[in-house]
Amino acid sequence: MDHNQTPLFSALRRHAEQNPLQFHIPGHKKGMGSDPEFREFIGDNALSIDLINIAPLDDLHQPTGVIEQSQKLAADAFGADYTFFSVQGTSNAIMTMIMSVCGPGEKVIVPRNVHKSVMSAIILSGARPVFISPARDGNLGIDHGITTRSVRRALDKHPDAKAVLVINPTYYGICANLKEIVDLVHSYDVPVLVDEAHGVLIHFHEKLPMSAMQAGADMAATSVHKLGGSMTQSSVLNVRAGRVNPTRVQTIISMLTTTSTSYILLASLDTSRRHLALNGHEMAERAIELAQYVRSEVNTIKDLYSFGEDILGGEATYDYDPTKVTIHVRHLGITGYEAENWLRDNFNLEVEMSDMYNILCLITTGDTEETAHKLIHALRTMSDVFHSKGEVKELVVKIPEIPHLALTPRDAFYEDTEIIPFKESAGRIIAEFIYVYPPGIPILLPGEVISQENIDYIVDHVEVGLPVKGPEDRTIQFVKVIADEEAIF
Repeated sequence: MDHNQTPLFSALRRHAEQNPLQFHIPGHKKGMGSDPEFREFIGDNALSIDLINIAPLDDLHQPTGVIEQSQKLAADAFGADYTFFSVQGTSNAIMTMIMSVCGPGEKVIVPRNVHKSVMSAIILSGARPVFISPARDGNLGIDHGITTRSVRRALDKHPDAKAVLVINPTYYGICANLKEIVDLVHSYDVPVLVDEAHGVLIHFHEKLPMSAMQAGADMAATSVHKLGGSMTQSSVLNVRAGRVNPTRVQTIISMLTTTSTSYILLASLDTSRRHLALNGHEMAERAIELAQYVRSEVNTIKDLYSFGEDILGGEATYDYDPTKVTIHVRHLGITGYEAENWLRDNFNLEVEMSDMYNILCLITTGDTEETAHKLIHALRTMSDVFHSKGEVKELVVKIPEIPHLALTPRDAFYEDTEIIPFKESAGRIIAEFIYVYPPGIPILLPGEVISQENIDYIVDHVEVGLPVKGPEDRTIQFVKVIADEEAIF
């Protein structure tokens, strides 16, 4: 295929150049009806292609023209049989994956550290989750992925599962042996779904981990906007035909997608695919080199540490993406959250995320030596400020065990509920989510029994200022539980 082509973006440009008289939405009509300050800031070019699914521009819900051509080019670029564009982020693509293969009461095997969109799909589909505990890193205080052995145990116990979901890579860039897991799951004739939100570049460079399509997975939800250059909220769902029905995938993603699809986002997917297909290897090479330089410099700074190849060798740490630079800050006597705020307040520098012991910085194709040097300078200054001044707390990985699932998440979500004090909720069945965001990993899910361990873990995070979210009560003083129903074991 000719990856110089951009069928959709080219069609949008031609349409804008023809300057048709518009009597359709959006009502701003090429910016004429927009707020003047906003119009000046955004620019008339962008507003001229903020359009709807008129005939020359095809329809994402039933593509037969330029969108279909663009998706075929994307499928070729990512090594898929079919690619579907998402204008509602990878969350929409993940929900589509699960709802395409799971129905009410059917089991899906998932890691516990899944994104909240997985649980949204489980509630909507009525599926029953079978959780696998991810491997925990006692040196860094983070979760990795799931191992081949744990997947085998889950399948032996639940051979009727309709799918296995794998995160590759994790938010921190760590990968298990995806090819080995895919081959194992396929030996049970079960499809493999991959949350590839943080892996758009890995398909384009041999120094990066194996991508989902390269490993033979059946579906992969991939965030082009996170690391591939497209605009926020634009992602793709890559599909391999066989164990998955592409026609059903199209039906489900259409059900979940707005009919007012953004052509600006679609155009950014079309052009980012071109850029990746033609220049992805070179782009990834630059990002890798820059990230490894940052990592090596971080490891010369007092009391900071960034893992690299030294983390490899375990079943859950088979490979890693070096463009994810995780910086361990515990030895400075501060939390990752405090480090994130300090960098923001003192250097106007924003990191990707923080947790109890780490901050995560992404080095992408948009970075330069200048941005890398500024990051290193800020980290050196932070080290000078906090070195030997704060109390270095012992690293404690006390993530509670996976709670007992008393009701399916869907049943719990729609049950009669009551509000009680959170600290007094041990033994009750929760009817809402509590999760740490980013990255949106659930601590408690609807239908699970709240333990004292859960309560203590969440309170600890709240007290040190880490972002715990989900309940309707944002202070997490109160929680919604199933009304008048004590857990029965």
